[in-house]
Amino acid sequence: MAEVLFYHLERQPLDKVLPHLLVRSRQRGWRVVVQGDSEERVEALSSQLWTFTDDSFIAHGTSRDGRAELQPVWLTTSSDNPNAATVRFFVGGAMPAGYDGLTRLVLMIDGGDSEAVARARAVWKEASALGHSVSYWQQDEQGRWQNRASERS
Repeated sequence: MAEVLFYHLERQPLDKVLPHLLVRSRQRGWRVVVQGDSEERVEALSSQLWTFTDDSFIAHGTSRDGRAELQPVWLTTSSDNPNAATVRFFVGGAMPAGYDGLTRLVLMIDGGDSEAVARARAVWKEASALGHSVSYWQQDEQGRWQNRASERS
């Protein structure tokens, strides 16, 4: 069964949170897919991952770059898994089509988008009903991520 994490973005935007989560994923040796809702979002994320700090970058690729099997992080709008990732991030309204082959799914939820919040609630119910472990993460006043709710399979 997969672990499904919901990150509720209320205090910081996606472009501040996602790179740090990707760095932590790569430090753990995980291969990652980031699924966005549009090519424009994928391209914006791609640009950002090359420059998110002055002294480092996150190696990644997109369909424009090709050779997905060599990429530790793959950015896409589709539900395929060309780099054999076991961790998948969903951003900008992209939602899971399934859970097979993944150990961890991470939904990045825009706290200012009531429709995104409603879609995430539906995914929570579905994932929980299928027996996956689910957890809800929210930042505290100091910016630290806190587990506010969880259900373990």
